Amino acid sequence: MTENAQQQPPAPDTELPTQYAPADVEGPLYERWVERGYFEADAKSDKPPYTIVIPPPNVTGSLHLGHAFEHTLIDALTRRKRMQGYETLWQPGMDHAGIATQNVVERELGKEGKSRQDLGREAFVERVWQWKSESGGQISGQMRRLGDGVAWSRERFTMDEGLSQAVQTIFKKLYDDELIYRAERIINWCPRCLTAISDIEVEYQDDDGELVSMKYGEGDDTIVVATTRAETMLGDTAVAVHPEDERYKHLVGTLIRLPLTDRSIPVVADEHVDPEFGTGAVKVTPAHDPNDFEIGQRHDLASITVMDEHAVITVHGPFQGMDRLEARSAIVAALRAEGRIVAEKRPYVHSVGHCSRCKTTIEPRLSMQWWVKVGPLAQAAGDAVREGKVKIHPQEMEKRYFDWVDNLHDWCISRQLWWGHRIPVWYGPDGEVVCVGPDDEAPTGEGWHQETDVLDTWFSSGLWPFSTLGWPEQTESLAKFYPNSVLVTGYDILFFWVARMMMFGLYAMDGTPPFHTIALHGMVRDQFGKKMSKSFGNAVNPLDWMDKYGSDALRFTLARGANPGVDVPIGEDWVQGARNFANKIWNATRFALMNGATVEGPLPEPAKLSATDRWILSRLNSVVAEVDAHYDDYQFAKLSDALFHFAWDEVFDWYVELSKTVFQAGGEPAEVSKRVLGEVLDVTLRLLHPVVPFVTETLWTTLTGGESVVIADWPTDSGFRDAAAEQEISTLQSVITEVRRFRADQGLQPGQRVPARLTLDGTALAPHEAAIRQLLRLQPEGDSFTATATLPVGGAEVALDLSGTIDVAAERKRLAKDLAAAEKEKAQATGKLGNEAFLAKAPENVVDKIRTRLAKAEEDITRIQAQLERLPQA
Repeated sequence: MTENAQQQPPAPDTELPTQYAPADVEGPLYERWVERGYFEADAKSDKPPYTIVIPPPNVTGSLHLGHAFEHTLIDALTRRKRMQGYETLWQPGMDHAGIATQNVVERELGKEGKSRQDLGREAFVERVWQWKSESGGQISGQMRRLGDGVAWSRERFTMDEGLSQAVQTIFKKLYDDELIYRAERIINWCPRCLTAISDIEVEYQDDDGELVSMKYGEGDDTIVVATTRAETMLGDTAVAVHPEDERYKHLVGTLIRLPLTDRSIPVVADEHVDPEFGTGAVKVTPAHDPNDFEIGQRHDLASITVMDEHAVITVHGPFQGMDRLEARSAIVAALRAEGRIVAEKRPYVHSVGHCSRCKTTIEPRLSMQWWVKVGPLAQAAGDAVREGKVKIHPQEMEKRYFDWVDNLHDWCISRQLWWGHRIPVWYGPDGEVVCVGPDDEAPTGEGWHQETDVLDTWFSSGLWPFSTLGWPEQTESLAKFYPNSVLVTGYDILFFWVARMMMFGLYAMDGTPPFHTIALHGMVRDQFGKKMSKSFGNAVNPLDWMDKYGSDALRFTLARGANPGVDVPIGEDWVQGARNFANKIWNATRFALMNGATVEGPLPEPAKLSATDRWILSRLNSVVAEVDAHYDDYQFAKLSDALFHFAWDEVFDWYVELSKTVFQAGGEPAEVSKRVLGEVLDVTLRLLHPVVPFVTETLWTTLTGGESVVIADWPTDSGFRDAAAEQEISTLQSVITEVRRFRADQGLQPGQRVPARLTLDGTALAPHEAAIRQLLRLQPEGDSFTATATLPVGGAEVALDLSGTIDVAAERKRLAKDLAAAEKEKAQATGKLGNEAFLAKAPENVVDKIRTRLAKAEEDITRIQAQLERLPQA
C-alpha cells in the first residue's frame, strides 16, 4: 500500500515550540548541514550522477531577487535528486567580472587620490586580489541564508589557478585551429571604461535625442540623409541607396561633395538600404557604425576614425578636441549656416545603447581586437539541439536559440582592462606573433612583449561546466559529473552565456555537449509585472524579506510563480502568504504530535483503515506521482501549487479536522489514524523539503527522530488508490461545505451551535456522523426540536432548527433588499446587451464585462431566492 516507510528511527522528540521562528532555526540548521557534508559530492561514488553548475555570480555582487529565484529552483532540483539516491553535485563558484571589479577597485583608488596608472599593472592586479580576499564574495554568505545546498569544498573562481590553465589551454587550441584571429572591426566601446564590451553589457533605453536631415552634394546632384549622430558625418566615406531605387540611379557611381570637409564621396548601390525608409538614402560611416562597416567591406570603402577612445573628435579642423556631444551641436550649427539643414526634430526619442556598468553612451568604434571565428562552433551548437542531444525547455524557446546561433557573428573576446585573463600572445621585435599554451615557455629577450588586452569574462565562464571539474586534466570529477544533467538559467542570457558554453563544451569535450537539458526561466518582476529597478523605486532586497518572513517563505513564493520561460511577478503580500503556509505546516504538525501521530511500526492493512484513512493515503500517492511528473517537466509553479493545496486543503483542513473525533473517541481506530497521520505528515514534509527546507527539517526530524530530511528517501508512489474512499470523502466534504455555506448565509457565527437532525441511513455518510456534527457545530436535536430548514445534500438530509438563533424578519428584509439590487443589475445588463446600437459601438472588453455582470446577477438571484425559501416562516 505504501513504499514510503523510512528505516525504524529512534524515538522522536515530540516537543515543538508554540510558534515557528525562522530566525532561530535557519542559520544553525544550515551550518549543521554543511558540517555533516550533506552537500558534498564524491566522484568515486557508484551512485548515478546528477550535476548542475551555478550560473556564477559576479564577485562584486550581492544577492538579488533574480539570484534567489534561480537558486531556489536549482536547490529544489538537487535536493530532490539527492533524496532519490543520486550522487548530486551543485557546483558553486564566482565570476571575476572584469569590468565591474576593475571599476570597484579604481573607485577605491580614486578616494585615495590615485589611479591604476599610478600603481602600474602588476601592483594594480595585486590590489584587486587584495580587494577580493577582503570584500569580494559577499554573495556566498547570502547564499547560505537562502539555504543553497552547494558543494562548498569545490567552490571555484574564474581567475583561480586551475581555471586560468583551462582558459590558456582552450585559447591555444582555438588559435592553433585558426578559430581565433586578430582583426580591425566595429565593436561596442565605452568611452568611460575605455574598453570594448560585449553585447550583453550594453543596456538599451529610449533617450531624447535629435534627428537631423541634411543635404550632401551640390545643385541638382544633392541627396538628403538623416542622422541622430551628426558628428559622425566627418567620417562618412559614401552615401548608399538601394540599387532599384529609380530616384537615385543616375547618381550611383558618381561623387558628391561632403559638407564641412574638402572631400567628395561616392554614391553606392547596396541592398541593405530600405528605399521606403526616410529619403531612401543613408550616410555611410564604416569606422563608427556596424552596418556601415559591412557596407564599407562590400564596396571597399575607406574607414576614417574621427574620435579617440574618449569619444573626442580627432579630425583636423574647427571641431578637433571637442567631445562628441559638443561637436554634434557645433556641426549642426555649421551645416545650418551653410543652408544644408533640411529638417530638425527635437526631441527625437530613440533607442540608445549604454554601458551597463557606468551608464555612459556606447560608441560603435573601429578597433583592432581579438575574435573567435564562431561559424563551425555555432554550427555544432545548433546541431546538438536539432539532433536531440540537448533539449531546451520550454521547447518554444528553441526557435530563439536557433535564430541566434544560426546567425552568430564572430565574437570579440579582447578587453582593454588590467583585471582578467591576459591574452597569452607575445609579439616579437620583427613582427613575430607567438601564442603560448600553459606548458609552453613564453618568448624572452629584447623586443618581446605580451599582449596587453585581457579576455572577455564570457570567455572563461563559457568553460564553466568542465573547467570547474578539473579540465584540461582528465580528473575523476570530470569523468563522473560531465556532462552536466541540466542547466537552469534565465532566458535573457540564452544567447550570451548558454550559447558560448555549448560552443566551447562541444569543441573541448570531443563533441559531448555540456548538459543534457537547458531549463529556462523568466525574470522576476514586481507584482504589477514591471521590471524591478532602483530607478523605478520597486527594487527589493531579498534579505529584507528573509529577515521578516523567513527564507522558506521567500523560496516558496518564488517557486510557486515559476512557470517555464515566463516572467515571475512577486509582491510582499505573496511572501507573507507563504509565511502563513509555513506557520500552518508548523501548527498542524505540532497538533499531530500532541495527539500522538507516529511513524513507528508498519502501516495497518487497508481492511483496518477507515474510509478517511484510505482516502488520504490514496490522495497522498496521487500527489507523489503528480509532483514527480511536474519536477521532471520543470513545472515548479505547478508542483508547488499541488503541494500547497494538498497540504493545506486536504491534510490540514480536512484530514486533521476529521481525525479529531477519532482521536477523542480513542481505541484501535484512533491508534490506526495516528499512524496514518504520521505517515501522511512524514511523506508530505519530504515532498515539501526541496522547496521549503528549513521548516520541514525541523518538523520531520521531530516527527520521525531521523537524522535529517536532507538525506531521507524521496517518496515514491506505491500505486495504492481507493476511488470509493475518495468518492465517499468527496461527498462528506460537499455536505459539510454546503451546510457551512447555509450557516454563513443565515448569519450564524462559525462557533454557534445549532440543533440538527441528520438522516444518513443507507448512505456512506453514516460512519461520519460524529465528524459532521463536530465540524458543523451541530448539537443533538432534543425534545423541542422543530426543523425550520432542511438541506438535502449528497443523498443525506440535514434538518436544522434555527428558531431563536436568528431574527427571521430582519433576515428576510435584508435578503429582499439584496434580491432587488441583483434584479436591478440584471435588468440593466440585459438592456445593454439587447441594444444593437450599443453592441455595434462598444469595445469587446466592455461587452465582456457586461456579460460577466449579467451572469453574476443571475447567480446572485438564484442564491438569494434559495436562501429565502430555506428561511423558517416568521
